[in-house]
Amino acid sequence: MTESTTSAVRAGDDYVAQLAEFSDEYADICRQQAVLAARAARLLARSAAYADALADSVVPAVYPPAERQALSRRSTCAALAMATRTPEQTVQRATNDAERLVNEAPAVLASLEAGRISARHAQTITDQLSDVPTAGRAAFLAAVLPVAEETTNANLRKRARALRERLHPESITARAVRSEADRRVEFEPAADGMAWVHLFTTAPIAQGVIERVEAAASESRAAGDTRTCMQLQADALAALALTGVTPEDVMASPVLPHPIEVQEHITPTVQITVPALSLAGVSDAPATLDGYGPIDPETAARLAVNAPSLTRILVQPETGAVLSVGRNQYRVPADLQRAVRLRDGTCRAPGCGRRARACDLDHSVAWDDGGTTDVGNLACLCRHHHRMKHLPGWNLEHGPGGVLEWTTPDGKHHRTEPDPAPF
Repeated sequence: MTESTTSAVRAGDDYVAQLAEFSDEYADICRQQAVLAARAARLLARSAAYADALADSVVPAVYPPAERQALSRRSTCAALAMATRTPEQTVQRATNDAERLVNEAPAVLASLEAGRISARHAQTITDQLSDVPTAGRAAFLAAVLPVAEETTNANLRKRARALRERLHPESITARAVRSEADRRVEFEPAADGMAWVHLFTTAPIAQGVIERVEAAASESRAAGDTRTCMQLQADALAALALTGVTPEDVMASPVLPHPIEVQEHITPTVQITVPALSLAGVSDAPATLDGYGPIDPETAARLAVNAPSLTRILVQPETGAVLSVGRNQYRVPADLQRAVRLRDGTCRAPGCGRRARACDLDHSVAWDDGGTTDVGNLACLCRHHHRMKHLPGWNLEHGPGGVLEWTTPDGKHHRTEPDPAPF
């Protein structure tokens, strides 16, 4: 054997040994993560049970019994969310999942604690289990857990859906009618002036939307449009929603409108924060679209032209201080309301992202207790956190500059500051 061959063999052996070390350690880390996930599930389920048991003692009797339990749970979830800088809804969903796992799927929890499945596997099972009536749960869990312990989560999702369908004691017709009530559209901001729109609807409608989009894109492509198929499908859907363009229209005039042309059909009521130098055309600093974030100045200008109602906020470019607030909107709020909403941006509870315009304006020191109606005593709170603030154990102090100091029932302190200037 030559020296080069010997070196290659030695290198190969070293690689195998190192790879084995990597894979063993990675597998061990994944097992530890599974153990921690099971521990977190038990803790969240226990916190929910505790909140239920003490609801009557921690929530004033002015609330009905069912509402007291809900408020007690939400108060507990809020404290956990603030302690971990986690969105409150995320903690609420995790708590619901934990209760299902602990109380309804103990065998799945045991498998997670032993590291035989991952937290993702457990989540997939509990997601499917959530809509299986009690009569079919034992059979579903007995069939799906062995699959989870021997396959990837992606494959488990497919198998779990099929098992759920086969073992579900309720007809698909009844389930479809119930699920249809959950149809909705969701908006998700993305980077660089982009965003996602998610449509949750019935399968036939979703399929119909896709087929119309694909047909329009295909015709435009066949007519020589150089945009990619993905771009054309996105532009087709935008044109369909905003201009009424249909595949039949495309047959007569195959080339789909460009996104810039489609934007001309948008007639929103918008609030745009614009740097003064950008407005003057001597800077390309981004504007801020309320509810989304930074957008380029040209897009902001096009939206401003088409908007029947617009609040334009000019800010000093170096400091971000507000210079002026336009008054040409359809419904003019009081100056004080606009100032507080502009300062806060969102609900001022730690971790809450509900936009200020959808929040209550709360007196930090109650009016009945001598609180004043001014910017130093007002803050934007969503309805949930507005109510929660008044529960026993919660406290809110309003400091200079709009700084809020929160105290949770477990004695922890959390600070929130006004929405920072975007520039």
